[in-house]
Amino acid sequence: ELKTTYKGVKFKGAQASASATIIEFLLTWILPLVFFWFLFSMIMRRQGGGSGGIFGVGKSNAKVYVQKDTGVTFKDVAGQKEAKESVAELVDFLHNPRKYTEIGAKLPKGGLLVGPPGTGKTLLARAVAGEAHVPFFSLSGSDFVEMFVGVGASRVRDLFKQAEQQAPCIIFIDEIDAIGKSRDSRFGGGNDEREQTLNALLAEMDGFDPTKGILILAATNRPEVLDPALLRPGRFDRRIIVDTPDLKGRVDTLKVHSRNVKLDETVDLEAIANITSGAVGSDLANMVNEAAINAVKQGRKAISQDDLMEAVEVVIAGKEKKDRILSKEEKKIVAYHEVGHALVSALQKDAEPVQKITIIPRTMGSLGYVIAAPEEEKFLMSKDELDAKLVMLLAGRAAEEIVFNSITTGASNDMEKATETARSMIAQYGMSEKFGLMSLEQIEDPYLGRNTRMNCSDKTATEIEEEVKNLLAERYKDAKKLLTDNRDKLDKIAEYLYEKETITGKEFMDIFHLDDRKEEMENNIETSEDETE
Repeated sequence: ELKTTYKGVKFKGAQASASATIIEFLLTWILPLVFFWFLFSMIMRRQGGGSGGIFGVGKSNAKVYVQKDTGVTFKDVAGQKEAKESVAELVDFLHNPRKYTEIGAKLPKGGLLVGPPGTGKTLLARAVAGEAHVPFFSLSGSDFVEMFVGVGASRVRDLFKQAEQQAPCIIFIDEIDAIGKSRDSRFGGGNDEREQTLNALLAEMDGFDPTKGILILAATNRPEVLDPALLRPGRFDRRIIVDTPDLKGRVDTLKVHSRNVKLDETVDLEAIANITSGAVGSDLANMVNEAAINAVKQGRKAISQDDLMEAVEVVIAGKEKKDRILSKEEKKIVAYHEVGHALVSALQKDAEPVQKITIIPRTMGSLGYVIAAPEEEKFLMSKDELDAKLVMLLAGRAAEEIVFNSITTGASNDMEKATETARSMIAQYGMSEKFGLMSLEQIEDPYLGRNTRMNCSDKTATEIEEEVKNLLAERYKDAKKLLTDNRDKLDKIAEYLYEKETITGKEFMDIFHLDDRKEEMENNIETSEDETE
């Protein structure tokens, strides 16, 4: 303790101890540094996504699965028989490489799963993990893309390094178009980070020895934008198409998704598959789940056929919109509109049979609709069948004009579909006398929306528009003639639908054939009277 006096004032002070000096130093300098280091490491961990803080930015963050982790096998994949066979061969290459190398066959390095969204590409890859009994590296193409240049390439190299250490194994890259997009400027080339990542992937695929048992699977629904260097043999040797399932495939898919739910004796999965043409695996799974939910809401212990039919409509058109009450006039217009579609469909030999007609509004905007399904699945359509389809699509508008001498906005979706069909007939299918066998339109995205590109001059494009207009006008006349000639049937069925709001295909056909049966009975009576005389 120090004491002193200055001009009569006494001062006293104490000298700080060594421990107090150290604590002050820690609080002043070390603690802020630790705080900022911790904050910086957290930011880098979030941005880099790697496992290891600021030093893990360039590390691969692939998830590694073994068989027990996925719980999925080939038995869980239905409707894709050919794709399963192709993938099963790749798995066999991993298990028994010697029998292939002994005959001189080279082991494929990779397989590219191609198909529309929802068809089961990722599910098929997970089934591979369940069947292969080897480590399964799973990641998305977007996992390689980062804001830091060089991180994606570093992650690719680290991924293959890990794979070599755990070989034999499988690498699965979902949505590979995120990093494998063509370097051509037409497809958005010029991104340095993505190109570096792609170059690293190409180099690694060339560099590893396939005899070590490393198999690469990738999935995409945009194969047309992938870099040609990625698709050549020696990299992705096999292109495995995972397409929309056919009728048998849909039945098998429904069986797979319904095996863990309770079904009653009324369920007919083939009938459901028949009216869901174009549905993919995820749609069918959603339908079964919606049917189960509906059964629970109704207080039943098992799913019925009505539940499945309602689920199909929920997926296609949305739920019933009970709070949307149409006026009597609007309800009558919608009834005639929908019966116009159904009646023309029944009157044409090349049209699809009607399964159901309803004028109950749905949440996706529909005020009514007709469900029609072919008696058997077709993979080709003749010109007569396409013409019949156009007449059916335009019959709703024709019925409005005939009955009410006016038209409404209700036919907008019908005209959109009719225009698309007519354009395809002229520009793609060679069904125009004027243009003959010329292909004037090309599909660019076969798995995503079917976007098209014209292969002709502006003058020819204008002429195509004129041809489409004339074709639609001719088919519209056909629709009006059919409905005018059968006006009595149109009125009877529309009145019945107006009262019931929903009628089945059988009810529709009973009314449709009612006059024919009456006429037949009258003829039989006249014949019997003549015989009596």
